[in-house]
Amino acid sequence: MKLATILYEGIEQVCIHRDNRYVRLHTINQLEDTQPQWPIHMFELLQEGRLDALTGWYNEGGGDKLAQLESVPSEAIAAAPLYRHPRKIWGIGMNYVKQAEEREALFAEADPVSFMKPDTSLIGPNRAIELPAQQTEHVTAEAELAIIIGRTCKNIPEAEALEYAAGFAVSVDVTAADIHAKHQRFLTRAKSFDTFFGFGSELITRDEIKDLSQLAVETWHNGELAHRNVLANMIYQPAHLIAFHSQVMTLLPGDVILTGTPGAVVIRDGDVIEARIPGFEPLVHPVKASAPLFSPA
Repeated sequence: MKLATILYEGIEQVCIHRDNRYVRLHTINQLEDTQPQWPIHMFELLQEGRLDALTGWYNEGGGDKLAQLESVPSEAIAAAPLYRHPRKIWGIGMNYVKQAEEREALFAEADPVSFMKPDTSLIGPNRAIELPAQQTEHVTAEAELAIIIGRTCKNIPEAEALEYAAGFAVSVDVTAADIHAKHQRFLTRAKSFDTFFGFGSELITRDEIKDLSQLAVETWHNGELAHRNVLANMIYQPAHLIAFHSQVMTLLPGDVILTGTPGAVVIRDGDVIEARIPGFEPLVHPVKASAPLFSPA
């Protein structure tokens, strides 16, 4: 099942996206005798633990009913981020190799390179990435697959970890690369500027992706493919990342884990960055310079 958060009639709300049609959960609630009714906001759907039940309804015949239900006119909606305030946003660095046979040696050498981003860095589709005024001159952006946590978990084994994932989303991670280059301890600052986390509008449930290892992640820059790789070439696979971070802290519904990138590009004022993953709408962000922090007298 593919869910999307859209802005419609001034409200960010959840739809089921199927066959190029968007059917609101609000509409389904009106026509289906489901008690309690489905929350119409994605974060609430996750927090209340209702996504598995909605997926079951969809797979057991509900999805076939959508063709008879009213959909939202595409011209009346705008894409919005899945939700705006995850409790935690984990990021993973340096997580792809060019060939799968390189993985084993690198996996044995070290743990994942992790960092955290604030929710104030979050923007939705088509919103501009703003280059920070005066603090950095070398900013990079990269496409990443995001894991969306669906159930509370702590100290879980890797073999069970994907059961705690609600599904996956597409994202863009942005870095003030020159700040990070000054010293490794500056990583969190380099990742935390406003607009430095692009969050897609769509969530695809884990049952929809038959072979996660062959899912491709692509970074596009100004209309051209810059980097591409498949999840099979991740050093730390999604299940490992969930299990590993559950040993650090309790993961909660709606927490996000960015899984790393096949490659970053330098972005400048006027550029356009895209993250493309099969099955998802491309996540597109224009780039613009911020206004100066202050003007000379």
